[in-house]
Amino acid sequence: MKNTSPKVSVIIPFYNGKDWLVEAVESVLNQSYKNIEIIVINDGSKEDLTEFCRTYQGKIKYIYKDNGGPGPARNLGIEKATGEYIAFLDSDDLWCEDKLAKQVAVMNTTN
Repeated sequence: MKNTSPKVSVIIPFYNGKDWLVEAVESVLNQSYKNIEIIVINDGSKEDLTEFCRTYQGKIKYIYKDNGGPGPARNLGIEKATGEYIAFLDSDDLWCEDKLAKQVAVMNTTN
């Protein structure tokens, strides 16, 4: 029988705009679907993310890499993901609170 609440690994590549990053992470944390892991890939940003990392310690996986663009950042996120499903969120985007619940329901229904 298929797990009805599989873990979703949410991968967020980041370069600049930490205020937007905070909003993006919050939109994931506010999802009605709760079986998630959030992986933030810092793609060589020079912004100080000390406070961000402190605020979200234990809620996200934070990985720094040298700048290479969003594709390699997403690929690194996939390598580090432990979820059955992968979801991508750009660091300057937001999700509606039922986005993952609806997507997982469709994937579970349609196999």
